[in-house]
Amino acid sequence: MERKIYQKLLDWKNSNSRKPLILQGARQVGKTYIVNYFAGKEYVNYVYCNFEKEKGLDEFFNDLNPLTILHKLENYKRKEILPKNTLIIFDEIQASPKAITSLKYFCEDASEYHVIALGSLLGVSVNRENFSFPVGKVQLLNMYPMDFEEYLLANNEEYLIDQIKKCFSSDKPLDILFHERAIERYKEYLYVGGMPEVVENYIKNKNTEMVRIAQLTILEAYQNDMGKYNKHSEIPKTKVVYKNISTQLAKENKKFQYKYIKSGGRASEFESAIEWLCLAGIASQLYRIEQVALPLNAYRSLTDFKFYMNDVGLCCASQDIHFDDIQRDNALLTNFKGGLTENYVFNQLTASGLSLYYWTSGNQAEIDFISRLNDDIIPIEVKSSANTRSRSLSVYTNKYSPKYALRLSLKNFGFENGIKSVPLYAVFCITGMTK
Repeated sequence: MERKIYQKLLDWKNSNSRKPLILQGARQVGKTYIVNYFAGKEYVNYVYCNFEKEKGLDEFFNDLNPLTILHKLENYKRKEILPKNTLIIFDEIQASPKAITSLKYFCEDASEYHVIALGSLLGVSVNRENFSFPVGKVQLLNMYPMDFEEYLLANNEEYLIDQIKKCFSSDKPLDILFHERAIERYKEYLYVGGMPEVVENYIKNKNTEMVRIAQLTILEAYQNDMGKYNKHSEIPKTKVVYKNISTQLAKENKKFQYKYIKSGGRASEFESAIEWLCLAGIASQLYRIEQVALPLNAYRSLTDFKFYMNDVGLCCASQDIHFDDIQRDNALLTNFKGGLTENYVFNQLTASGLSLYYWTSGNQAEIDFISRLNDDIIPIEVKSSANTRSRSLSVYTNKYSPKYALRLSLKNFGFENGIKSVPLYAVFCITGMTK
């Protein structure tokens, strides 16, 4: 399946200032597959090393001289390692602190060799174990689950993608039949999500029960990972916080609250668990900003945040939401569907590289997302249906007079009264937009 990160890997390969690349991301987002595929397409050969499965590999890094390491790898893997023509892949590198340190010396002393390191729990392990991280000697790249554009590509919807992009740029409505098809695919995506194995399963079999089994398997793997690079006392806290993310999305007030984890719960009790989940890439915080001014991050609240899972399909699985619940707009899902839609938008915009926040004005108004698009601070309002009635956007625009506002919903494209209407299926178009 086509992944947009492939072009970034190609840019890295062809860069004159190339450093060893660290590809980070949660487990099961497709890191190993895409790098091995990239290696097979773009290099004469490649050497694949997995530090979790091949335990003895760590000993090859007792001497951090890159040429010594390469000589041992050549003999062990029985492959010649060629400068510029062989891709060296270090998978699950968080299991080897010495291999992480070696990247510094590959950068300084052997830059003619191409090295990509992969880590599912790299952020956690470096943070917890005080590893010597080669700051400034590596390039970091984050990988996420498949976004909705990639999901459409996997379904051979290239023409639909082209039409969506054209209508996004022109603010003209998409032909109704294509609009309805895009909404149908969008609703599929809310259930299936963007985990490559799950997407492939659904495309091949169209069996939602098999999709759910695959999702639960991933959730179980995440639960097992919570015991890694974690204090024993933190493991149960991490598990209960993770389960609570999707539970709190069903609340009318989406702000994450410790009292819902347990009676009398406090930040000091759960902050390490939250940090672990964020470092592992399986959840992310969205902070409230107290003032709309640059730089946005300087005005974020230290205590108020929303919490989202890294994949909407896993979010549905964690709450046992059925395929028909989403397809038929089950009225009993009202609050959860709103939270799920926000989670979807957050995932799409984050994968596009945007830094996001949210804004409130007491109990009067709330803007779901605030981001800087080009040189402008833009409010982004999210509605889970075609009903877009809301006073929050009016409160915000009257106060801050943004150049324009974005409203994401199931309505077709349009632009009126300073509001650019974007269907939820077109969120992937927002990056780099100008108006």
